[in-house]
Amino acid sequence: MPHVSFNPTTNQLIQTHASWDVHRLEQALEKAHSAQQIWAQTPFARRAEVLRDVAIQLRAQRDQYATLMTLEMGKPLREARAEVEKCAGVCDYYAQHAEDFLRAEPVESDAGKSYIAYYPLGVVLAVMPWNFPFWQAFRAAVPALMAGNAVVLKHAPNVPQCALAIEAIFRASGLMEGLFTALMIEVDLVADAIASPHVHAVTLTGSEAAGRKVAACAGQHLKKCVLELGGSDPFIVLHDADLELAVDMAVASRFLNCGQSCIAAKRFIVVPQIADEFLRQFKIKVEALKLGDPMDDATQIGPMARLDLRDSLHDQITDSIAQGAVAVTGCRPVEREGFFYQPSILDRVTAKSRAYHEELFGPVAIVIRAASEQDALRTANETRFGLGSSIWSKDVARAEQLAAHIQAGCTFINGMVKSDPRLPFGGVKASGYGRELSKLGIHEFVNAKTVWIR
Repeated sequence: MPHVSFNPTTNQLIQTHASWDVHRLEQALEKAHSAQQIWAQTPFARRAEVLRDVAIQLRAQRDQYATLMTLEMGKPLREARAEVEKCAGVCDYYAQHAEDFLRAEPVESDAGKSYIAYYPLGVVLAVMPWNFPFWQAFRAAVPALMAGNAVVLKHAPNVPQCALAIEAIFRASGLMEGLFTALMIEVDLVADAIASPHVHAVTLTGSEAAGRKVAACAGQHLKKCVLELGGSDPFIVLHDADLELAVDMAVASRFLNCGQSCIAAKRFIVVPQIADEFLRQFKIKVEALKLGDPMDDATQIGPMARLDLRDSLHDQITDSIAQGAVAVTGCRPVEREGFFYQPSILDRVTAKSRAYHEELFGPVAIVIRAASEQDALRTANETRFGLGSSIWSKDVARAEQLAAHIQAGCTFINGMVKSDPRLPFGGVKASGYGRELSKLGIHEFVNAKTVWIR
């Protein structure tokens, strides 16, 4: 079955790409392994030079790459431009810091000399999603490459042109052939890739179901695995929050990328004192969002990436309303060409509804009315997910105390959850394990080797 690009704004076919068979896959993996043996001996200065060239190319051709993302998965063009800039930033960050992050660390022991040295693992398979088609791939690849690994990318099948464009960027910037390869393979060949002796580790960003399969396969072959999976991030608004700020950030946190983000705020947990006023202001701001052609710079909400995703989201919404949730605004598809869904709010969501327990991957915010501050904290943790979270309060010290009890990979206080190259990123519980970005991220795919000298 070919990889097919559809424009979700028009539902028009853009291009098809033939899928590889297992023989071509193994050839690519063997080439990656051979190239990695050379790259591992390449000085950090040369690795950094390549990454800086990548950053220059990304910025120089930002609009071209942004347009490609918008055409393939419907991201508003202005958000796509920001995504390209963020990819350039992560290249610059690791070009500057990777050598320090991987410098041998002396350790006092009973030896005359002992230290921890960091060496690359080999070839890292990156299984990446469509929602941030450039950023997710760069976030995984850049630290791995700077550590001396090769990267093979199995991208989502609906963004093949993005995958091939990323490969071309690395090649044009001087990365030798094989060190970054877009694998044009179907899902059923991922297990073969993991099993290959030429692959040494795997990182996946995707659904909980995909994470379980990849983790099981990696475990079977005793290969290192990092998973960043789904999220249903709580956005806790306490009685003393700056409501204007909280509402503005609620809209930004939920509706960026048409709500198709693992770390989007999804559950808006509000205490009684401010619940009605928060909802009133939230509704005004949500209804003011401009939905339309994502190629228009004025557009804030583009189409969802695929028709099946829109249909699944609407099923969750209609079931939740039948189970007692209240539709405040939106909550239905848009009657127009393309895969559009109205920016929506569901109020009075309780544990009886699907929306309470499931991740809603689209432009729908759910409001949960907590009985108290402690009830808000309990509700925040009453989920199998644990990716991001945020607390909104003018009492920062109290918010920090509450943050310590939230079961998530990160908690932002009076700020929108986001990934930042300087900070580790990842989740707990069903949101996965391991960390990307920062010093912790580059250490995921190295051999931390003890050297002991008498």
